[in-house]
Amino acid sequence: MGMGRYQKSSTSSGVSARWVCVLCVSSFVLGVLVVNRLLATSETVDDIERASPVQNDSLHPLIDCESKEGDILSRVSHTHDVIKTLDKTISSLELELATARAARSDGGDGSPAVAKSVADQSKIRPRMFFVMGIMTAFSSRKRRDSIRGTWLPKGDELKRLETEKGIIMRFVIGHSSSPGGVLDHTIEAEEEQHKDFFRLNHIEGYHELSSKTQIYFSSAVAKWDADFYVKVDDDVHVNLGMLGSTLARHRSKPRVYIGCMKSGPVLAQKGVKYHEPEYWKFGEEGNKYFRHATGQIYAVSKDLATYISVNRQLLHKYANEDVSLGSWFIGLDVEHIDDRSLCCGTPLDCEWKGQAGNPCAASFDWSCSGICKSVDRMLEVHQRCGEGDGAIWHTSF
Repeated sequence: MGMGRYQKSSTSSGVSARWVCVLCVSSFVLGVLVVNRLLATSETVDDIERASPVQNDSLHPLIDCESKEGDILSRVSHTHDVIKTLDKTISSLELELATARAARSDGGDGSPAVAKSVADQSKIRPRMFFVMGIMTAFSSRKRRDSIRGTWLPKGDELKRLETEKGIIMRFVIGHSSSPGGVLDHTIEAEEEQHKDFFRLNHIEGYHELSSKTQIYFSSAVAKWDADFYVKVDDDVHVNLGMLGSTLARHRSKPRVYIGCMKSGPVLAQKGVKYHEPEYWKFGEEGNKYFRHATGQIYAVSKDLATYISVNRQLLHKYANEDVSLGSWFIGLDVEHIDDRSLCCGTPLDCEWKGQAGNPCAASFDWSCSGICKSVDRMLEVHQRCGEGDGAIWHTSF
């Protein structure tokens, strides 16, 4: 009986043990390299001393000290580069370990799952450029169809986008408060038809958007290994080629938060839209929020999505989803990218910008926090502000 418990414990800790071993080996290699470099430097100094016995300066030939010193500095510089490379490798391993731990406790859809080995995790997490989650609701079938009829590829084209461009696009939705009810069956039937949903282990509700956003990032990073994770509302028009080009410019940066940055007022009055119940945390009445991306569309790099996943139990959720996301990055070494191409207005604004050679990555109406009457107007916006249906295939990232 005791042996059974021991075997179970050994199996469940297998992943962690292996990663600890990897980190230990990495640390050992780092130590060996540093010691070797120090010994090499010491030997070089000894060689110089042996070649330079104390003699009369007039009888002893001159030694090229500058050359020797340059050689030593070159070796030290090389050692420093090796240490930096190992440091990055160790940081990457630590990040992957944290991701594996998060994936063990949550399945791809955020639900509990059986622990999987790191090798298994790598098999089920294909490498991608970016993952886009289009936030939607049970009542938004017409909105989804308006997007499918304009800027979202369908069927084989959606699959081709994944294989050729490394872009995943899904409508993101949880479950109803009555699992297995009519609402859930309706989404299942729609998914059978279009194959473009990403279901979350989450109960849908307007006041649960912060929780939904958190679960989306946690679940997406566990399922796909992408450079970026994008969140967009289902009443926003997106030019995929422009969005991809925008993200590609920041691909080499480890921790970036991209969107249209704003700092709106903290609304303490009850009953108003976007009321902040925890207004007192933001100082005196009339204060503004910290800088954060507007909620219609934004993107975070892999490191930040992983951070959300690993720390999801500790991250506080405010009433407004975009405020919550911005608050999670305060105190972190994060680069905020304020890109106004992600918040163009609908025609004439996006149309004029396109004609001037500054096409928009995303368009919506600020007054409606999305495209006003998007079901009726999405096609018009696409025709007047779209980059062209073939643009995504001719854009190199």
